[in-house]
Order: sequence, then C-alpha cells, then structure tokens
Amino acid sequence: MKSFSIRKRIWEILETNNPNDKFSYYTDILLISLIILNIIAVLLETVDSIYNKYALEFLIFERISTAIFLIEYILRIWVCVEAKAKKNNLIARLKYASTWPAIIDLLAVLSGLLPMFFDVDLRILRALRMLRLLKFSRYFKVMNLLLGVLKEEKQSFLAAMFLLTIAMLIASTGIYIFEKDAQPEKFGSIPEAMWWAIATLTTIGYGDVTPITSMGKFFGAIIAIIGIGVVALPSGILASGFTDQLKRRQSKYENELNKALQDGIITSSERNKLTKIAEDMNLSEDQIKTMEKKLKEIN
Repeated sequence: MKSFSIRKRIWEILETNNPNDKFSYYTDILLISLIILNIIAVLLETVDSIYNKYALEFLIFERISTAIFLIEYILRIWVCVEAKAKKNNLIARLKYASTWPAIIDLLAVLSGLLPMFFDVDLRILRALRMLRLLKFSRYFKVMNLLLGVLKEEKQSFLAAMFLLTIAMLIASTGIYIFEKDAQPEKFGSIPEAMWWAIATLTTIGYGDVTPITSMGKFFGAIIAIIGIGVVALPSGILASGFTDQLKRRQSKYENELNKALQDGIITSSERNKLTKIAEDMNLSEDQIKTMEKKLKEIN
C-alpha cells in the first residue's frame, strides 16, 4: 500500500503540472533547465577550441544528464498507471511507452546511451542529442498544439507533399530536356536536375545552378510561378488547422464554463477545473476573461 502512495506522489510530481505543488514546480524547472543546458552543450561542442579544452567536462555533464533522463523515463513508465485505473498495468505501460512524449523521452536517453556501447560518429551523436529539444513539448502546451494540428491534418499534408513531389519531378524532367546539352555537368541527368527543381519550387533560388538557354529560362519562370502556389499549400493547411484547433479549445472551455455558471456561482473546485483546462489548452488570460464576461452577460 505504501508503494502505491509513493507511486502516486511521483506521478503527481512528474505528470500533473500543479502550480501549487512546489516540489512538482521545481522539478519541472530543473528538467527544463537541464534540457536547455544540454542544447547549449551541443552547440558549444561544435566549436573545436572550446571542445578540445573542456572535452572531459562535456563528457561528465553528458553522463550525468543521461542518468537523470534515464531515471525520469523509468519513473514515468512506472507511475503512468496512476493516470487511469486499469486492471492490466503492463498493457497500460506499453500504451504509454508508445505515446509521442514517451518516445521523445526514450530518444533523449538513447542519444546518451548509444555512445557507451557503440562507436558513434560525433556529428551523428550531436544530431541525436539535439532531439532532446523536443522534450520541451511536455512543458510548453503550444508545441502540443502544433503536434495536434500536424496529426489532424496529416492527410492534407500528405496530399500537399504529393503535389510538391509531382511538381519537382516535372520540373527536373523539363529542365533536363532543355538544358542537358548546354550544361551537361549541371543538368546531365534528372536526379542532378532535382537540386535546381527543389530550389526553384521552394522559391529559394540559390543561383548556383541556373538555366542559360531561352527555353530553359522560359520553363524556369513557369516553374517558379507554380512553386509559389505549391509551396504555399502546407502553410495554408497549417494556418487553417491552428485556427480550427483554437476554436475547438475555446468552445470546450466555454462549455465547461457555462456548466459552472448554471447556478450563478463558480465554486473553488469548478474554478480549479477550469484553470486546469485553460492551462492544458494554452488559453491566455485575455481569452478567459473575454469568454467569462460574455457568458455572464448571457446568463
């Protein structure tokens, strides 16, 4: 019974994000600070003069960070069953381990553990450790909002990527036909022409590879115009998804607020529930005040 109370307390510290729980609050601050320090360490390690001088200190810090992230990951797997009462704890833990936050935590641990057992290239190692930046999604709800939009709009994004792929293949094939004789070293094959197609469609236009024939320039101008519309599609989908997500979040808060105002008084328990919903949905104080004012006038 005692172990269950300890497990519940650890779950409250790691998962509930209660601002009134000082120990939970300072634990979050500690983990956020550790993530920031890890990112700074990765950046500084790429400066040879700094890394060569403090290589041992960087290694010690990395080992300590990995140990802390490993303990955190194990504890989260252990206490996740406290979120919902379930008969089979093993299945509950496996389901939690397959969630996006748990996968990010696992990657943060593996980026530190892999070099201990395998000979990993330093550049690859730094890239893996930079994935620890994703751990911020646990503490900043706006990142969860972005992930939610990407998940809901994945079909639209796939369709946009499919159109972009088709446009890239058409562009690289066309420019290959018009420029292969004039610039065989740059447009000698369709795969080589893909670099120009990507740079043109995304409107980056580095200028390192450009058409020189009249037909090539004309075709390039058409592709550049098409690229504006094709590349704008994902941006429009993302903006629309954000708007829909925010509207749904406000609607959910308004529904809960309307229930609380049925008797004309918001009790402390109702207020705590509303505060928790607002925090989970990343609603600002101005948004909350506006909704409360509007509903009070209606009621």
